[in-house]
Amino acid sequence: MTLLEFVVYLVIAGVCGAVARALAGGSAGGFILSILLGFVGAFVGTWLARMFHLPEFFLIAIAGHPFPIVWSIIGGMVLVFIAHALTRGPRLRYSRY
Repeated sequence: MTLLEFVVYLVIAGVCGAVARALAGGSAGGFILSILLGFVGAFVGTWLARMFHLPEFFLIAIAGHPFPIVWSIIGGMVLVFIAHALTRGPRLRYSRY
């Protein structure tokens, strides 16, 4: 894998992670978080697709290695939903009255 191919992977994963965060109501974070979410989301999304026997569609091949765009976004959304469920517990509101 050349440096250019690695940079293309990073950009594609970053865009997929940013789209997943936007659709799932993700919190603040930079492009590094989007790249991480895109890569991990690709693993989670592909795992879910195989578990439910769903087809892999809209793959982008970089140097012969496929990157699942749709499953990366769906997997990223699942991860954002899980993060929201773990961090946003019931919040009590206190009043001064």
